Amino acid sequence: MKNSEDEQKEEFLREFGDDYGYKSAPKNIDQLRATEFKRLAGVVYLDHAGATLYSEAQLESVFKDLNSNLYANPHSQSSCSLNTSDRVGEARTQVLDYFNASSREYSVIFTSGATAALKLVGESFPWSSQSCFMYSMENHNSVLGIREYALNQGAAALAVDVEQTADYRNSRGTNSAIRLFRHHELRRSDRGLSKEDPTGNVYNLFAFPSECNFSGTRFNLDLVKLIKEDSHNALEGSTYSRGCWMVLIDAAKGGATEPPDLSKHKADFVVISFYKIFGYPTGLGALIVRNETAKLLKKTYFSGGTVAASVADSDFVKRRAGVEEIFEDGTISYLSIASILHGFRILNTLTMSAISRHTTSLATFVRKTLSAMKHENGTHVCTLYGANSSKVLFEGMGPIVSFNLRRPDGSWFGYREVEKLASLAGIQLRTGCFCNPGACAKYLGLSHSDLLSNFEAGHVCWDDHDVLCGKPTGAVRASFGYMSTFEDASNFVNFIKASFVSLPSRTPGVNTLRGTTISPAIEGIGRANPRLKSISIYPIKSCLGFSVSSWPLTTTGRLLHDREWLLRSTSGEILTQKKVPDMCHITTLIDLDLGILFVESPRCKEKLQIKLKSDFPVGKDEVNIHPQRYEVEVYHDEIDSWFSDAVGRPCTLLRCSGQQGYACSNRNRISRLCKDLETKMNFVNEAQFLLVSEESVNDLNARLRSNVQHHFDGELIQVSTSRFRPNLVVCGGEAYAEDGWRSLRIGKTEFISLGGCNRCQMINLSFQGGKVQRSNEPLATLAEYRRTKGKITFGILLRHDDSTGKHSDAWLHVGEEIRASLA
Repeated sequence: MKNSEDEQKEEFLREFGDDYGYKSAPKNIDQLRATEFKRLAGVVYLDHAGATLYSEAQLESVFKDLNSNLYANPHSQSSCSLNTSDRVGEARTQVLDYFNASSREYSVIFTSGATAALKLVGESFPWSSQSCFMYSMENHNSVLGIREYALNQGAAALAVDVEQTADYRNSRGTNSAIRLFRHHELRRSDRGLSKEDPTGNVYNLFAFPSECNFSGTRFNLDLVKLIKEDSHNALEGSTYSRGCWMVLIDAAKGGATEPPDLSKHKADFVVISFYKIFGYPTGLGALIVRNETAKLLKKTYFSGGTVAASVADSDFVKRRAGVEEIFEDGTISYLSIASILHGFRILNTLTMSAISRHTTSLATFVRKTLSAMKHENGTHVCTLYGANSSKVLFEGMGPIVSFNLRRPDGSWFGYREVEKLASLAGIQLRTGCFCNPGACAKYLGLSHSDLLSNFEAGHVCWDDHDVLCGKPTGAVRASFGYMSTFEDASNFVNFIKASFVSLPSRTPGVNTLRGTTISPAIEGIGRANPRLKSISIYPIKSCLGFSVSSWPLTTTGRLLHDREWLLRSTSGEILTQKKVPDMCHITTLIDLDLGILFVESPRCKEKLQIKLKSDFPVGKDEVNIHPQRYEVEVYHDEIDSWFSDAVGRPCTLLRCSGQQGYACSNRNRISRLCKDLETKMNFVNEAQFLLVSEESVNDLNARLRSNVQHHFDGELIQVSTSRFRPNLVVCGGEAYAEDGWRSLRIGKTEFISLGGCNRCQMINLSFQGGKVQRSNEPLATLAEYRRTKGKITFGILLRHDDSTGKHSDAWLHVGEEIRASLA
């Protein structure tokens, strides 16, 4: 009997069977994945726009080549050097063949990547005060960076939206079919374009991607001819239409599945990165430049390999004549260059036409499936970017699916929530703006004021501010490569459906959108008032703490010496267990009577003793953690050396001596998921105290056991309260009763609840047999029933209630009764 997955694939093959799977290649897609990408077992990799993957056969060929041939510096006349030069020449020819370009018309300049190729164009282009750098809004930051060179030379910079008229397909080749809508001019100099005809030669540059890395929109390459030959009509007679226009195509993304045909679309510059085409090598790209255009570029610096002769004590240098020889500074990465031949060989066995059809079929399937998804109330789940924009100039869509997800009430799921849950499901994708701010703003409808206010609110690239003022700040991107399979696409859409689509409920009162509300307290586990079972202090951030039966509070209402120290690398990075798992082996203990902090590590023979009052630090410094600035004290070299040995890298120990600023991740304090703003804190992430219930942990372990019983191949994982690094553990109440506490009293000490503690991958780290073990649990199970507004919460955050003003003699004691007030 067929299951739903089999039926889904059969339906897919009925629609895309002619395009999917490489039926004419030596290996079809299933054989290719089984033999060449065994490391993808259990993983759905969907970030090919960021970096595609190398095959096992490709690397085997590379290693065989390097082990069988003697390659040497090509700037020599030895036989092995000449052999290397020949190999580099073969690689240049292969690159030109890939783009259907003739060596009579184009040259290949190897660079460290597409970004370096773009930088080379920017710094050597013949800018003048009458020049213009024009670029489509959908461009990578590395393209936008050329703007700095233009503006610094007095040239204008101009962003444009490229649009097509409704009759574009019927009026192909006519100038009226394409229009450029100009944004405002940027200029840093008063030397603007004269109303008079320009004097001398004026050179302008237009840049656009062959495929937008944000949306997957494929731009029509007829733009090249339009700009170069008919700029007057394209720019509607503006002053920018004067002079000679050159065109740059960013093919870093599009070149992986549909490389521009330079015999038809004669761009002046094309930039690529090879790891985006076939995964290996990294750190190598190329600038493909028209030979006639190369003669106009201005090169200032000269180096080894670029000169025919030079005199050390005289202003004399004679540069070499070849395009590659002029622009490839120093010794090229000849081993990496030799390696790309093996990558191209893999692609040639499949053919680029088949790769394009294969990857496009998968992306089209995902777009169609996502666009059809609806919540139980009939509202659409997914907003797709690029696919439904009829005005944008594109020849179809590339193998990218960019989107955001909505809840049934129309509010947005944050893209970081999607990414976090996808990672737990074994799905690797990309979120954010993908270094394409123009496309991001365009598709998300973000105005200049939106972008500036988001920045002022603390939003920067790669952070967790995924929704601000009710608008997404980025998107989710799934992208496919030549080795992607239907199963990858199917697993992804099934994950979206299971995690984010609200379905009709069969049980009254049960939420059908998994994880959108916190489960209520479980009755019957305990009837008496809960009690404080344990107190834990963590003197050094991310190191092991210690438990006590009683402990004092400071005058500012926090546990004395809790998270008072941290380790910082020599580069300024704050060290945590996420980055340095060996920190889990560093144990700490404070003896208040002796006034000593004891620290031990299996890597260090001697136990470290730091006197709390007499081991005065040798200096002061400042450090930023999260959005907060701290004044810190720095210790002497002997202590720093001990910790450097303990973690296996150079670092310094810092002690908090003051806090200058505070920050809140939720200004309106919605659901009270907010950092503690009103009290001074040491090096904690969100609040003075973290409380966990023993009954809640027991319920979580029961769910973990149940999940293993339903999935027989799973490994049973059980967690203790210490996995969550709480300061306070309570027992004797109902599981998850703490979620409803607004305030509580432990003994005579009052606390205010700040809401649930947002959990991350940190709780998936365990330490067994002296080694760090990583898994998806317990975060994956918590995500099934503890999700709320993009957060997976467990335990609650507390701050000391200082309204009574009583701090000086406050102590907490294990066994004290807890009396809570409900929210």
